[in-house]
Amino acid sequence: MFSGIVEEAATVVAATRTDGNLRLRVRSAFADELSIDQSVAHNGVCLTVVAINPDHTYEVVAIQETLDRSNLGSLAEGDLVNLERSMMMNGRLDGHIVQGHVDCTARCTDIEDVDGSRYFRFTYDIPDAMRRKGYMTVEKGSVTVNGVSLTVCDSEPGTFRVAIIPYTLEHTNFCRISTGTVVNLEFDIIGKYIAAMLPQNMH
Repeated sequence: MFSGIVEEAATVVAATRTDGNLRLRVRSAFADELSIDQSVAHNGVCLTVVAINPDHTYEVVAIQETLDRSNLGSLAEGDLVNLERSMMMNGRLDGHIVQGHVDCTARCTDIEDVDGSRYFRFTYDIPDAMRRKGYMTVEKGSVTVNGVSLTVCDSEPGTFRVAIIPYTLEHTNFCRISTGTVVNLEFDIIGKYIAAMLPQNMH
C-alpha cells in the first residue's frame, strides 16, 4: 500500500523486453536501502524488486497485463519514473490510500499556467459499467496520476484537471509531461467500495 507521495523521480537505465515482459533497471538514491521482494511503486504501479546492483541501481519486472493497463511499456533509457516505497503504518498519511494497481491510462490534453501553479487536464476512456463501479473522479476527490496523489478539480465524465505546484513539478516526472503524454491513473479505492455498495451494483 502507498500514499501517493513520490519520493524520487528516478532515471531508467535500461528497459528490456523478454517473452512479453518488461525488465526495468532503475538508478535511485535509495537503491542500496532496498531488498529483494520489496514493493516499489513505479508511476503508480506496484512492482517487486528482483535484483539489486552495486551501481545504485535495482531491477523490477512488469508482466504483459501490467503493460496493457499502464504506461510502463513506453519507458525507455533516460526516462524519469516516479518512485515510492510502500507506506509505513507508523506515520502520517500525507496523500491518500493508494494500492499501486493502475486502473487505466489517460492522455494529457491541455496545460495552463495559473498564478504560479500549472493545471494539467487529462482525458480517459472508461466504459459506463466501470464508471458505475467507481472508476471515475469527483470534484475535490483524490486521484493518483503517475503515482502522485492529487486533488481533482473541474471533474467531468472522462476528464478532469489537477493543479501542480512548482515543488511537485520539479520533483516528479510531471516536469516532462506535455500535451499528448500518456499517464497512469488509479481512482480512489474508497469511491469504488461506495459504488459497489449502491443498490444497482449489488447482486
